[in-house]
Order: sequence, then structure tokens, then C-alpha cells
Amino acid sequence: MLSKVGFMLKKHPILKGMISYSIIWPTGSLIQQTIAGENYDFKKALRFCIFGSCIVAPSLYGWIRLTSEMFPLMNLKTGLTKAVIEQFTYGPAASVTFFYGMSLMEFKTHKEAVMEVKQKFPETWKVGVCVWPVVQTINFSFIAEKNRVPFVSMASLLWTTFLAYMKQLDKNKENEESSKTEEF
Repeated sequence: MLSKVGFMLKKHPILKGMISYSIIWPTGSLIQQTIAGENYDFKKALRFCIFGSCIVAPSLYGWIRLTSEMFPLMNLKTGLTKAVIEQFTYGPAASVTFFYGMSLMEFKTHKEAVMEVKQKFPETWKVGVCVWPVVQTINFSFIAEKNRVPFVSMASLLWTTFLAYMKQLDKNKENEESSKTEEF
């Protein structure tokens, strides 16, 4: 059985990322909920699982394949180049897609999803610019292409926990505002 799984992962390398993100993304959500002292919201964790495995992993796999074709060398200069390019292309697109897509998965309207992107993207991107160039320079310079998505998956656990924190910020404000309204 394990040999069949190994064969499938070798034949379809995107599956490695999808499997790892289906575990890492909901785990990041649950870590954030634990840190915040929230009751566990397993529907939220399921949304993270779906988004991570079905949106992030395939898009990241495609991005890594594209950049490997565009910049086939594996050295520090190429790694830095890819990391900088990523911060101005894939990174912003991934953050916007996260806030917009997760909002829609929460059954928010298009207008509410756009508002969330406008509110949260700038701060999220600022933090991402400090984190991802370092991670991706290592990834693109020293990690073999076949292991790049799993390597990024490990860094993604911390990043996903941060995204879960950013995602819940408006809910905390809404809860505080409704508490203040109820007091009057």
C-alpha cells in the first residue's frame, strides 16, 4: 500500500503539497484559536483545510514550477531574484485570494469580502515582506525542486497561524461593538 502511495506522489507531485496543506492549514487555524483562548471552531478549521489544500497548494505548486522554468539555476543570486519577484507577484495575489476566498466561504457578500481585503491586505503584506523573502531565498537556493512545496509547508504553519489571527481580527471588533451596543 505504501508503495502505491509513493508511486502516486511521484507520478503526481502536486499531491504532496495538497496533502501537507490539508493538515498544516487547519492546524494553523487551531493553533490561533488556542492562543486566542477561543472555543474550537472546527468549521473554520475545515475552511482552512479546503482553502489550503485546494487553492494554496496547487497555486504554489504552479508558481514554483513556473519560476523553476524561468530561473533554472539553483544558487543564491537566483534564489534572491525569485524571492523578490514572488513578493510583488505571488505574495500579494495569495493574500488577496485568501481574504476574499475565505470571506466567501463564510458566506459573506462580494462587497464584504472586498472590504476585508482592503482592511487586512496592507498589514498582512507588510509582515509577509519581512518573512517570505528569507524563507523563499533558502527554498529557491538550497532545496531541490521536488521538495520545495513541502519545505514551504513547514514555514506555512507559522504563516497560516498568522493569517488565522489576521482573519479573526474583524470578528473580535464586531463582538466588542455588539457588547458595547448591548450595554446601552
